[in-house]
Amino acid sequence: MTPPPAPVRPARPQGAAPKEPLWRDLVGDVLRRERLAQERTLKDVADAARISMPYLSEVERGRKEASSEVLAAAAQALGLGLGDLLTMAQRELVRVTSRHAHRGRTTTTSSYDGLCLAA
Repeated sequence: MTPPPAPVRPARPQGAAPKEPLWRDLVGDVLRRERLAQERTLKDVADAARISMPYLSEVERGRKEASSEVLAAAAQALGLGLGDLLTMAQRELVRVTSRHAHRGRTTTTSSYDGLCLAA
């Protein structure tokens, strides 16, 4: 029996705003970039963070939504604080979203230039 075909994603309408990036993707990108910049292996960082290598890989690829404890452990294993990791991810979010600035649309701005996470 042939498996059913994968669902086809509809094309984004012309002029539609790009989709916002997911936080887990941004944090994973930062973790991977930092690990590679230090020329360290997944195993090395996972061992230092006391988390499994497959789980760290999933976090880096944005497949898993890691807890704050896991993020703090991974950051510490890379010589970063949790605040450092989140600040780097926030900067990446600003960079990615500013690339796709809304053309011809009115946007609201805030005087708050910080990071706010809610559980």
